[in-house]
Amino acid sequence: MKFIEDITDFIFVEHTPEKADIIFIPGGDQGALAVKAAKLYREGYAPWVLPSGRFSKPVGRCMIPGYDTEWEFLRDILLEHGVPREAVLEERQATFTYENAIYSRKVTDAAGLNVGRAILCPQACHARRALLYYEILFPDTEFFVCPTVTRGIGRDNWFLEDGKIDVVLGELERCGSQFHEILREYGGGRDC
Repeated sequence: MKFIEDITDFIFVEHTPEKADIIFIPGGDQGALAVKAAKLYREGYAPWVLPSGRFSKPVGRCMIPGYDTEWEFLRDILLEHGVPREAVLEERQATFTYENAIYSRKVTDAAGLNVGRAILCPQACHARRALLYYEILFPDTEFFVCPTVTRGIGRDNWFLEDGKIDVVLGELERCGSQFHEILREYGGGRDC
């Protein structure tokens, strides 16, 4: 059905990776994101990797056993998969996706990095919203979204099970609801 294709194309953003200045991982407890980022790093796509995250704000603490922050969890996976410690930047304050982008920008600015091109490694079902937030904070950056299918939710099956439908349509709803304040900050969209 056409409407399923339209939702799929909107939510499940994916690009072929190209050489970039940095690889961003927008937090979370899905280690597969760091595995993907490490692979891209080893293949020479970017000299830096920046995982981001403290914990999920609604929970109020890191739910990953043995870790205080999502950043530490993702960092350890990057190191285990061949990314040298000196190539991993640190952001351990963010508690939701917009903060991932906000604090990542602060890290790159503090490091003096010019981010003309970036690879973004989100969950596949979270790709659009993550991209939108990072584009707000890095308006002059060209992004290449290289997502990972997590929780079994991919572009080919999200519409086949109630739980997966709920996740993807929840993302679609948040793409509308969470950007009202941001658009108002930009003068009702006039400066976008």
